[in-house]
Amino acid sequence: MKDVVDLIARILIACIFLFEAYDSISFFKGTKSIMTEYGITWQQDILLITSIFLLILGGLLVLIGYRSNFGAVLLLLYWVPVTFIVHSWWNDPVEIQRVESFAFMKNIAIMGGLMMIYVNGSGKYSVKRLFATTRVK
Repeated sequence: MKDVVDLIARILIACIFLFEAYDSISFFKGTKSIMTEYGITWQQDILLITSIFLLILGGLLVLIGYRSNFGAVLLLLYWVPVTFIVHSWWNDPVEIQRVESFAFMKNIAIMGGLMMIYVNGSGKYSVKRLFATTRVK
């Protein structure tokens, strides 16, 4: 049962990041304007392309379970700064502090899930395990 839950958890966490990569690609110009709103004006194209790369590569590694701990680190490299920049509820007006604090805590929980993947690895149902148990004749 643990192995099935590990697989489902990896799929669910990977979906968040792969969807964010898709959204950033689909709305590239809109994402750049949001970056400007948050004061990120230095090398926007490079930062956004790097973010998309981290999201896709990290999300896929976590999803398939091959080097999932490395994928979790890549996703944390993206997720930690974004969480503290976008959901800095302590800097927001009182009217939206409550909503932003919930979004901040959600992101903190996702960081915890990524750290668990980093520590525990990909589990039984993964491409890494498939490669380790397959014999080539």
